[in-house]
Amino acid sequence: MNIKWIFFDIGSTLVDEMPVYEYRLKGIADAIGISYKKAANLAKPYYNQNLDGEVELAKKLNISIPKWDSNLEEVYLDSEPCLKELSKRFNIGIIANQPLGTSKRLEKFGLLKYIKVVISSAEEGVAKPDPKIFELALQRANCLPKEAIMIGDRVEKDIIPAKKLGMFTIWLKRGYGKYWNINSEDERPNFIINDLTELSEIIEKIVLLIIKIKISIQINMTKTILKRI
Repeated sequence: MNIKWIFFDIGSTLVDEMPVYEYRLKGIADAIGISYKKAANLAKPYYNQNLDGEVELAKKLNISIPKWDSNLEEVYLDSEPCLKELSKRFNIGIIANQPLGTSKRLEKFGLLKYIKVVISSAEEGVAKPDPKIFELALQRANCLPKEAIMIGDRVEKDIIPAKKLGMFTIWLKRGYGKYWNINSEDERPNFIINDLTELSEIIEKIVLLIIKIKISIQINMTKTILKRI
C-alpha cells in the first residue's frame, strides 16, 4: 500500500469562487434594496448550518438568484506551486462538480499540465456526493481507494463519500465550506488544512503513517510465524 494518486476538488480548493458568491449575493442585495454586506450577513447563518447560504437566502426571500458565472473565478496563488511540487512524486487527478469545459478552464488557469485525470460532473453525468464519480476516477486512474488522497473544501461532497470508499481525506477549510460543523465520525477527515502550503507536510505524515502500518503488519506476521515454529 502506497500513495499513488492525489485527487483535488476545484472550486474553493484550486480556484477561488468568492468573486462568484459575491456576484450572486450582490444580485440578491440589489433585488431587495440592501447593501452587499447586509446580504452576506443574512446568508452566513445558512452557511453555518451546512447549507448553500446564497441559495437558501434567495429561497427565503422568494427571489431569483444570478446564475453561476465560472468566468469570475480566479486561481488561488498557492495552487500551481502545490501541483507543480506534488506532480513530481504523485499522479494528480480532479474529482469535481463543474459545468462543461473543465479541462479548458484548468488549462486557462495554468494547472492542466500537472493533471493526469479530470473527472467532472457535467462531462461524466454523475455528481458528488454520489460515490460513483469517485469510483469512476479511481477506475480511470487504475488506483485502489487506499492508494489515493482526496482534498476538497466541502465535507458533504468531498470528505464523506471519499472516506466511505477508503480514501485518505484532507479537508481544505476555505471558501464558504469552512463553516461546516462536524457532527459525526463520517464527516471527520483524516487531516484539516487552511491552505495548500500546508499540504506537503500533511502528505508526508500520511506516507509515514502507511510505513508504520506496513511495519506493524510485518512484525505481527513474523510473530505469528515464530509461534508456529
